[in-house]
Formats: sequence, structure tokens, C-alpha cells
Amino acid sequence: MALNTQTLNTQNVLAGVMSALMACTGGAIMLINCAHIAGLNRSELISWFFIVYVVGGCLNVALSIRYQIPFAGAHSITAVAFLSTLVAQFTWNEVAGSFMMAGLLIVVLGLTGWFGKILDFIPKALIDAMLAGLILNYVVQIVPTLKAAPLVGGMAILGFFIAPKISRSIPPLLGVLVLGVIGLLISTDFPAIVPAAFSLPQWVSPHFTVNGLISIAIPMAVLILSNDLAVALAALKKNGYQPPVDKTLVMSGVGTAFVGLFGGHAVNIGGMMTAICSSEEAGPKESRVGAAIISGGLVALFGLFAWKVISIIELLPVTFITLLSGFSLLSVLLNSLQSAFSDSAYRYSILFAFVMAISNLSFLGISSPVWSLLIGMVTMKVLREGKA
Repeated sequence: MALNTQTLNTQNVLAGVMSALMACTGGAIMLINCAHIAGLNRSELISWFFIVYVVGGCLNVALSIRYQIPFAGAHSITAVAFLSTLVAQFTWNEVAGSFMMAGLLIVVLGLTGWFGKILDFIPKALIDAMLAGLILNYVVQIVPTLKAAPLVGGMAILGFFIAPKISRSIPPLLGVLVLGVIGLLISTDFPAIVPAAFSLPQWVSPHFTVNGLISIAIPMAVLILSNDLAVALAALKKNGYQPPVDKTLVMSGVGTAFVGLFGGHAVNIGGMMTAICSSEEAGPKESRVGAAIISGGLVALFGLFAWKVISIIELLPVTFITLLSGFSLLSVLLNSLQSAFSDSAYRYSILFAFVMAISNLSFLGISSPVWSLLIGMVTMKVLREGKA
């Protein structure tokens, strides 16, 4: 069954645009910030940006048309947040190899049907505690940013509260972006845009290492599965769809492994993006696929102009980038904290996992997110918390 474009309506278009904005605002800012931490040059940054947005958008459009289900997404924002904490410790070739291993792990779970078993083995409360600890480091930076740039910060906060008052369909982050930019235009003298030339994605020779598997690939796969794919699949089922779970995992894993060859960290079905496009606010059920196609198309188009977009974003002051990064992760932090600490069956294991993730310390070459899960699991077993 093909999509009848005549069934598209204002709700479809608005939902598609709002979904795409989630990936093209905070997600883009965080990706560029992570690339700078990794020490990438301009062409490597453009390659990363281009490949995840173009392939991510096209993947979700293809899945939406093939299954007539509103899949929407681009790349994993939570995975970018995680990468920013340790990417400087590895060479870019090792990181690319780790991206590919993460994708292959997801493929294996999709082919074997072990997805549910893995999530049962590692309680979601512990994963949420780890994620909350990682993200907290970004969100708390909002406070010193307000002191450093009070006008811009004040306008951004005002936008956060005003946007939902105008319409429930407008995400607070859009208000932060719009009023924050207005504050920048009032208070900042921008330098001239540095010209950038168009370039295609660059091949990165992957290096596969045990340290990369343990410290990057496994935590990334867990984050993508639990905070992107699981959320998307649950939202689709809640809204009356029957998504092909295993095939969705396999396609996301294959896509992630492929973009790793060009320095891309992940392409996948997005949790909140799919939730927006599959909800009642996206219009009648039979036309919601249109919202997902619009979302994926805009995401891919955004990636095609990566060389221009990056030049504009790099003009933004560091304080504004920090502000947007914090606000873009605010809802993820809130949901993770609620999910983690609302489960009284895992008291100390959650607390220890959360504190370890906040510390952002590596030991024996293993990153803090891995230690966070390990300490949480050991505590759970020793104290016999939850189902242990």
C-alpha cells in the first residue's frame, strides 16, 4: 500500500516538522560539540554530520513506506552525549571501529531475538540511572551559562516556558532556540561566516579493539536499544501499530555499522521522534506515515547541507551551545530520573550506578558508564535487590 499524498493534512506536516527539529537542533549542536572534543578537522566533521543525517533520514523514510508505519529518527542523541565523555581517549579509527561493533551487536540481537532477554538481564532502572548520571553533567552547565550570558540565558528560559503556552504541540526546545537566538542578535557581534566547500563523506579505516568494544560499543548498543529503539517500538504499539521488532533492530544495526565506515556513530529509529509522528496529534492514523516521511525527508535534507549548517553553528558562542545542549537533554534527564528512582526495588544499586556515571572517571581503561552498570549489577546481586 502506497501513501496517498492527498491525505496529508496540517497535523501531519506540523508533527513531521516538530519531529525533525528534535534531531536538527539540540542533536546537531551536541554532535558538533562532540566532534570538537574528539579533535576532528572540518572535513571529518562534515563527513560525520552528512552521513548520519542523510542515511538516518532515508532509513526512516524507507521503513515508513515499506511497512506503512510512522518510523522517524536520525541518530542517537543519548549516544552522542555518552561519546562526549570519553571520545578524546581514543583515536578516530578506534572510535569508528567501535561504532561498527555497536551496530553489529544490534544486528545480532535482532537476528537472534535476544533483545528482550538482554533488557531483562540489565534492569532498565540501572540503564536509566547510568544515562541520568551522564546527562546531568550537561544539564547543570545551564546554571554557570546563565551567569556568563544573562540576557541570552534569560531569553532562552523565557522561551522554554512560553512555547508550550502558545501550543502544546510546540516543544519547549524550539522556544529556547528562537528566543535564545533573539538574545544573541541583541547582545553579540557575529564574525563573518568562514566559507566552507561541499564535500562527500570520507572513508575511515576502522580499528577494532577490545577496549573499544567494552568502553564504547557495548554501552552505545545498550543506549540505542533502550533509549531509542525500545521507546520507539513501545510508542508505536501504544498508538495501535504492530512494528516488526526484529527487522527494525536489524535495519538500525546494519545502518549503524555502515555509517561507522564514514565516521558516523549511529542511525536508528528515534524514540521521541517516532512517538510524535505516531501519536494522535499527528492526525488520523491512516495518514500518520506522512508525518514520518516529512520528518525523514527534512532530516536527510538537513544532512545534505551539512557543510553550510556547520559553518553557521560554529559562529555561535560556546555559552549558547552549552545552553542548547543542556536544554536539549532536559526531558531525557527528567524521564531517566523518574524511571530510575521510582523503582524502589533497586535502591542502592541505582544510587551507586548514578553516582558512578556522574563521576565520569575511567579506570583500567574502562569508561565510567561501563563501571556504572557493573557496580549497579554487583550491588543488585549482593543486596538481592529487584529480581536478583
